[in-house]
Amino acid sequence: MRPNDIIETKKEGGKLKADEIDFLINGYTNGDIPDYQLSAWAMAVYFQGMDKEETAMLTKTMAESGETIDLSKIKGTKVDKHSTGGVGDTTTLILAPLVAACGAPVAKMSGRGLGHTGGTIDKLEAIPGFKTSLSTEKFINSVNQIGAAVAGQTGNLAPADKKLYALRDVTATVDSIPLIASSIMSKKIASGADGIVLDVKTGDGAFMKTYDGALELAETMVEIGEEVGRDVIAVVSDMNQPLGKAVGNSLEVKEAIDTLKGEGPEDLTNLCITLAAQMLQLSNVVETKEEAINKATTALNNGAALNKLKEMIANQGGNSEVVDDYQLLPQGENKLEIKAQQSGYVQKIKAKDVGLSAMLLGAGRATKEDEIDLAVGIELTKKVGDEVTAGSTLATLIYDSEEDLEEAKDKLNSAYQIGKEAPEENPLIYDVVK
Repeated sequence: MRPNDIIETKKEGGKLKADEIDFLINGYTNGDIPDYQLSAWAMAVYFQGMDKEETAMLTKTMAESGETIDLSKIKGTKVDKHSTGGVGDTTTLILAPLVAACGAPVAKMSGRGLGHTGGTIDKLEAIPGFKTSLSTEKFINSVNQIGAAVAGQTGNLAPADKKLYALRDVTATVDSIPLIASSIMSKKIASGADGIVLDVKTGDGAFMKTYDGALELAETMVEIGEEVGRDVIAVVSDMNQPLGKAVGNSLEVKEAIDTLKGEGPEDLTNLCITLAAQMLQLSNVVETKEEAINKATTALNNGAALNKLKEMIANQGGNSEVVDDYQLLPQGENKLEIKAQQSGYVQKIKAKDVGLSAMLLGAGRATKEDEIDLAVGIELTKKVGDEVTAGSTLATLIYDSEEDLEEAKDKLNSAYQIGKEAPEENPLIYDVVK
């Protein structure tokens, strides 16, 4: 078997066999096949695509390229959740305790963020003492004892994906649906959960800018689940404006706690109820969608989910008093309000520009070596559809350093578009694929 023959087959639009995909991916991961041949193959896939069987085989090969986590010692049907990213995406911090409070075991492997703001692991580390590096034994015991654990991915989880993604990043082959889907799903499958709920974002602040692209990605990942024997549901949700009102690590932790107290933004709360309901259905805790929504809503309203968060924090070494005392979170030293230049209605908030503004303040990483400032970020006062008057506050920059403050201010200013007419708002949930 030769790499160039496999490349030729895909270049001509042919279908690859399982042993060919194994040979190519494992050979590249082990260093036996050079970058330039995998680059050629990735470009061939970019133009010719892969069918659902090929995509599933690629996913399975990448998932098995390193450590796979055996969660069979966890009682019940284990559920996980993954978001394709966005701005102000705080859902995991709410969903893990919420779903666990409803009786479904949540075994969540998360990563750090590269981009606008930190990932789930960065956000959790804003909680004093919270440990995200857990042994497999501690991870499993935590889920069995309190119903949920959120931990950082191990260094050897799907190494083929890590190596292939780095190559795609520098060869203009990132935006290929089969390669995106297999990248996401390989890590989820290696993480060991029985059921996976995917929050696929679409819009200005999302990786998938168009609804059609997001729907195709959602359908592809659900198909992968079917092919490899995992239950997968994908929710296509809006990211044409930031989710919630907080962008930045400690700010998002606070907003997550507010939401678990029943005081969170309406869009964030509604999305979490939707995702929680899907997770509960996959876990077999409930039988119907209506029962799942009622169960999640009750756990949110009666304090059970908030109490479960306190348990989670204490179990992973954190100070659970943070739930009642936000001063224990990292605090930015300075604030700068962005004012409306005219009266009218907020017609649009470019989510990407809000995210970039937060990253300039230090809330995110431009490169994986960058250090995140957990205290800084942006609080949105006005969202799309809100009426404003000239001089009223649209948003507040929370910062420590003035190094890129002016650029961050300009970027946030340009994100807001105000007009005379109230806009038609985008739906929060576009579709559910199962």
